[in-house]
Amino acid sequence: MSSTPPKATVSHLKASTETVTSVHYWTEKLLSFRTTRPAAYQFTPGQFARLGVVAGDETLWRAYSVTSAVTEDELEYFLVQVPGGLFTEQLKDLKPGDPILLEKFSYGFMTADRFADGEDLWMLATGTGLGPFISILQDPAVWKKFRNLILVHCVRNADELAYQELLSKLHLRPELAAGGARLQLLRSTTRDTQPPAAGNLQGRITTLLTGGDLEAAAGLAITAEASRVMMCGNPEMITATRDILYQRGLRPCRRAVPGQFVTEDYW
Repeated sequence: MSSTPPKATVSHLKASTETVTSVHYWTEKLLSFRTTRPAAYQFTPGQFARLGVVAGDETLWRAYSVTSAVTEDELEYFLVQVPGGLFTEQLKDLKPGDPILLEKFSYGFMTADRFADGEDLWMLATGTGLGPFISILQDPAVWKKFRNLILVHCVRNADELAYQELLSKLHLRPELAAGGARLQLLRSTTRDTQPPAAGNLQGRITTLLTGGDLEAAAGLAITAEASRVMMCGNPEMITATRDILYQRGLRPCRRAVPGQFVTEDYW
């Protein structure tokens, strides 16, 4: 990515130019990066930002969930580099000091405040769909709102299980622990040829749901009365999981109509 400042074709009324402060590669294709944060920029955990890069005479825009906590001075994003992808091709040489455009407003409705009630919050993610849940789980209000927090992260291979150290230490943060919720981390792989690591599962989220393995691992049943579900990732997973939840009597949250699940496609 060029360090040349974006051309003046982008209106300053729409976006600000931020600076990349750090880049971390989880695998050859999976990376997280952090940028400066405008003083006035606000978002709710679970929302996404629109980022822009200049490619020649064109400005390319893509939406990425913010993974950082709302209290942080920087913004962080988690993404996969898509071979031939117009936007991610511009990020393949991303480094600290590079500029990136940030729209001044955040977007999205996959936020915990969509739920009017519920005891157990299930967060089902495939791949980089984990991103919004990193931010949600750093919100003290979520730890106060629910009794149980269950994060399910499904990837192809174990090396794609990002953010494990951060997630495993969340319950040690005083501001989160004060809420009283219990956090469970359930990880699953779908293509590893070796048996899963101790405590991990193997199989797609939908397979684990229909077979009862997911609920058995959590020691909790998914019910319309107690469970609230957030899904983010592969659209096929979301479609199939939505059908399973419908069969169990759960319904999507609608505008002004309380429900039991919300979704965010990550394709």
